[in-house]
Amino acid sequence: AARKLAITEVDLERAEARLEAAEAKVIDLEEQLTVVGANIKTLQVQNDQASQREDSYEETIRDLTNRLKDAENRATEAERTVSKLQKEVDRLEDELLTEKEKYKAISDELDATFAELAGY
Repeated sequence: AARKLAITEVDLERAEARLEAAEAKVIDLEEQLTVVGANIKTLQVQNDQASQREDSYEETIRDLTNRLKDAENRATEAERTVSKLQKEVDRLEDELLTEKEKYKAISDELDATFAELAGY
């Protein structure tokens, strides 16, 4: 019986040692679980923030795209207006040149007439 008691005590000591090791492992795993949980929460917050930034960027892109289209439309209209105005300037310059030529012809005719009159 003493031998059986000794064997049982050795088995008990081994079981207690395994229990202590297992309890230490449980504590370690619980700490790791806490850290992982905190990391997940942090990642969720970062993901939410990134999603908000992405939404904001998409809204900015839409706004800038609309502004670009508007500016391109205004530029096209301005180019048409410039073309019309340039044609009008060209027409008026041609008309001015014609009127200057008429004026020169009339001036020459008047000079000739005065010269004839002065000759009498």
